Amino acid sequence: MKISIIIATHRRPRSLARLLESLAAQARPDRHELLIAENGTPQSLAIPPLALPLQHLHDPRAGKCRVQNQALKRARGEIIVCLDDDLFAAPDYLAQVEAFFDSQPRFAAMKGRILPAQPPASVAGPMAVYLDLPLVDHGLEIRPVHGVLGANMGFRREVFDRLGGFDERLGPGACGHEEETEFSARMRAAGLRIGYAPGALVYHEVEAARADRARFLRVARERGRCRMLHETHRWPELLADTALAAIRLTLARALPMGLERRARAEKRMATALGMLDGLRRPRA
Repeated sequence: MKISIIIATHRRPRSLARLLESLAAQARPDRHELLIAENGTPQSLAIPPLALPLQHLHDPRAGKCRVQNQALKRARGEIIVCLDDDLFAAPDYLAQVEAFFDSQPRFAAMKGRILPAQPPASVAGPMAVYLDLPLVDHGLEIRPVHGVLGANMGFRREVFDRLGGFDERLGPGACGHEEETEFSARMRAAGLRIGYAPGALVYHEVEAARADRARFLRVARERGRCRMLHETHRWPELLADTALAAIRLTLARALPMGLERRARAEKRMATALGMLDGLRRPRA
């Protein structure tokens, strides 16, 4: 079973080097290939030589999904793994990916496990509730899940042969988010199942600068706008959801619920407002 690993990257040379090091230590040239999908920079990064097949795609235009789709066309593996650049892989990551797909023919895709590289509170203190890291931990058992998460996901080749690539209106460099949500919905509509792979473990970097309330709320509102590009919602539904979010936020501010619950309420409100923003704008 050959595995193609597509790494989406944008202006993170140190993080990318760390991830490549973690993969190179376990990859085999006859079973694995790397495709670095870089976007949104005038000049491409210098990639250190690795002892396995490597393709470096560079698109100066912003758009994670666009360059990922370019990489998908070049990938030759039976399994396609997509990773973000701000994480690093556990020592047996690739073996666990192969074991998952080999032992779980019922699943067409995997949602890998993502843990923080450091305890978030030790890095950001109480403001860690605003980090909004893409963490995944559904326990230690394989089980069906609703969707994949873009930072650590894998697919059988035939999924893309059947459904095509990622929606280039979505994701970083375009509207900002929701590319994996839309692709998961397409998979479910096609009757394709997604499984949680606890052994396919990566560790996500924790940056104190990311623990910023203004950024947290901006991202949540962006997610709401992005959602409206691929989902259908009507004014009455969204107004009701927004009113409910406002009530929850008022209660979270008035009652001693703690910062974490307040942050969740703020996120829900910002997402609802973003969906209203999206409804006001014509679809692309």
